[in-house]
Amino acid sequence: MKIGVVDVDTSHPQSWIPIERELGHDVVCMWDGGAVHPPEYVKKFAEDQGVPEVCASLEEMVDKVDCAIIHGCDWDTHMDKARPFVAAGKGVLIDKPVAGNLRDLNQLRAWAAQGVRVTGGSSLRFCVETRDWLAQPVAERGTPHTVFCGCGVDEFNYGIHAYAMLSGIMGNGAQSVQHLDEGVQRRIRVNWADGRIGVLVVGAAQAWLPFYASIATERKAAQYIADNTHLYRALLEATLPYLAGETDEPPLPMHELIEPELCALAAMRSWRNGGEEVLLSDLSETDEGYDGGAFAVSYRKSRYPDSQ
Repeated sequence: MKIGVVDVDTSHPQSWIPIERELGHDVVCMWDGGAVHPPEYVKKFAEDQGVPEVCASLEEMVDKVDCAIIHGCDWDTHMDKARPFVAAGKGVLIDKPVAGNLRDLNQLRAWAAQGVRVTGGSSLRFCVETRDWLAQPVAERGTPHTVFCGCGVDEFNYGIHAYAMLSGIMGNGAQSVQHLDEGVQRRIRVNWADGRIGVLVVGAAQAWLPFYASIATERKAAQYIADNTHLYRALLEATLPYLAGETDEPPLPMHELIEPELCALAAMRSWRNGGEEVLLSDLSETDEGYDGGAFAVSYRKSRYPDSQ
């Protein structure tokens, strides 16, 4: 494919581009919305990464690419940035979190139902350690009934990785979420209809924490920490063949892909309402979401402390 990169806010684009090329694709152009970096950074980024063209607009990029990869740290802009490519029948990969409110998640569902090739999310959904654990015969490893996953940094932009890791292990079908309490970090319970549960630990900690999981089944217990040197390749290997049209089978159906974000939205509603149990089916487009614009401002200030 000819790939266009949308936004270079985070460290992901520079880490993904070499892998995309190794997997046989061309990164032909990029565009940046300026949420984090000044224009001179964007120009130098393109030169350093060997991206031949910086487009003046998304509309200019559309005819040049087969697929857009959207990296913007303001997740509230993801749908608007995807729309020109969706309208042109191009593939779209949306970096995590794919969206921070139910309205945008419903838009993704609608696009998928229309046959749009759109996917993405957290690389932890596809991590090698989970894949290898699931590849064991069920008769040997058993079925996970209680899983503990966690990470650090923040509740959503980074915390979504823990939700995704849990979904990768347990599979689709989370029914409800309940915020347990907030100690050093937030502790959240996710309930499946068949009685299985997951416990998540997310939010700021005193130090960076890895992505970790503990799994209990009726046969065995397992623990692992995800090797973050393999995460991006695992995601891109899972998603790019679908976006390139090499297969008509998406890496995950959309209702499964967005379940981590739905659980995170339910967790927010739970802690804002005294720890009530929140059914995913009861989420509403009027519920408060995670504010992507506010996160982008804070992210910019972390990179450029003197910025306005």
